[in-house]
Amino acid sequence: MTDTDQRLVISGLRVAPIAAPQHEILQGIDLSVGPGEVHAIMGPNGSGKTTLAYALMGHPAYVVTGGQVTWKGRDVLRLSPDKRSRLGMFLAFQYPTAVPGLSVASFIRSALNAKLQGVDKTGDVDPTDPMRGGVSMVDFRKRIREKLALLRMDETFASRYVNEGFSGGEKKRLEMLQMAMLAPELAILDETDSGLDIDALRIVAEGVNAMLNPSLGVLLITHYQRLLNYIKPDVVHVLAQGRIVKTGGKDLALRLEEEGYGPILREAGLEVNVSDEALVVPQGPDLEPAERAEPAPVGR
Repeated sequence: MTDTDQRLVISGLRVAPIAAPQHEILQGIDLSVGPGEVHAIMGPNGSGKTTLAYALMGHPAYVVTGGQVTWKGRDVLRLSPDKRSRLGMFLAFQYPTAVPGLSVASFIRSALNAKLQGVDKTGDVDPTDPMRGGVSMVDFRKRIREKLALLRMDETFASRYVNEGFSGGEKKRLEMLQMAMLAPELAILDETDSGLDIDALRIVAEGVNAMLNPSLGVLLITHYQRLLNYIKPDVVHVLAQGRIVKTGGKDLALRLEEEGYGPILREAGLEVNVSDEALVVPQGPDLEPAERAEPAPVGR
């Protein structure tokens, strides 16, 4: 496998909601993420950030209308979502779904065993049999205890039902627990900071930082500049009106904090129909809302 194969390479990616395929949300995304790199995607509301995350993982609500995505020598767009996960991709959702009746431990163990089958599901691995490649309960319990401690989560968390009655911070920590247990090589974190108070944000960020390694590439999608105070990006991209209009280093994040998106959008030749005050990069709420509506992701 060549060095190029180890990079996620997105070329000319165009994506539309399947309900309205003529309305492209992403209009030609070019992006490359390598092992050990943290890329931050920032942009105003409606720019297409969540659409990018969902398209990369094969969400059925979206259709790819053009472009290519390659990784590990594979045409990612030809793979089903479960095969993309088995290949080593991981998506942390902005709004994780509750699954009443399914415990966190059972959910994660099933996912871990499924991943061990490999992308092509060879018959040599039976995820239900610890003697044929599946994870034994002893090994699983040891591993999940280690990861729970890493994320400062009580061990009783594993016996709760997936996201049922969870606070916003608990939902995001469960996403990080899944990531820690599955050990992906490419992690797409979709606004993991949304809905968190400052303490929960620190804990989640510390968990992400503890998992960073030379084999892991991270695509960090955020609406708030505050997250980048805790997880330091190598590259910052500004996504607006379905295209990446600016790429830079940490200095770009600082410029966004000072100036907002307005000047950069105008430099890119985009029409800006609102005031610069409406395009300020939010630092992030200090308190977690008691209740939070979960809007449909189309257009995000």
